[in-house]
Amino acid sequence: MSEILLEARNLQISFGGVVAADDVSLAIERGKNLAIIGPNGAGKTTFLNICTGWIKPTKGKVYFEGQDVTPLPPRRIVRLGVARAFQIPQLFTEHTALENLLISAAAREQLRHPLQDLHRIRERAEMLHLLDMVGCADVADRLVVELSEGQRKLVDIAVALALRPKLLLMDEPTSGVASSEKFKIMEILVKALAEAKVTSVFVEHDMGIVSRYADEVAVWAAGRLQMQGSPEEILRHPDVIRDVIGEAV
Repeated sequence: MSEILLEARNLQISFGGVVAADDVSLAIERGKNLAIIGPNGAGKTTFLNICTGWIKPTKGKVYFEGQDVTPLPPRRIVRLGVARAFQIPQLFTEHTALENLLISAAAREQLRHPLQDLHRIRERAEMLHLLDMVGCADVADRLVVELSEGQRKLVDIAVALALRPKLLLMDEPTSGVASSEKFKIMEILVKALAEAKVTSVFVEHDMGIVSRYADEVAVWAAGRLQMQGSPEEILRHPDVIRDVIGEAV
């Protein structure tokens, strides 16, 4: 089995005069947690959108487990094993946390009428286990609208894991969360990903999070992949300190 799970080759796309991807090539290794860092507008989210089929590049291709997924719609890419968690949790706030996972499971199993009797589908025990994995078993029956931002983030990750992905792409998983909660949430998240054997890519601005939880770091700037390496190597690089971290060298 190849160690390369997803590979982007020579991606290119512009929005008006803004270049969001400029000949980007990146290989994502199976079993690793890759952090993507860079200033706002660097093209980080665009890269995630291309990999999940939400945006089609004008040039270049994306391969998942050796298969060209560039022309496929998002739902087909999800079924191959690529899930996505957004910066703002995409949850049904009028449903409970458990019901959100059950809806995800119903979509995974392609049930025709998933909303008719959610709590009777056979995946219910599996979804309760996922909520337990992300530390949210105690809020399973609470409406999402009642949950804290941190709890919503974790439930959103559980919804993605309910799809049984091989790769999870996350856009700022700790944004909007109180500083005192960020490390707790990432600790739970990384443990859950390891248990589910899911490779992850996450966009992050908090260098403390990157330093502690990333196996590898990729630096984006002006639509280009500038450098890639270990957190120790990247976060000490003078260009990264100057352009991304924002401290004097």
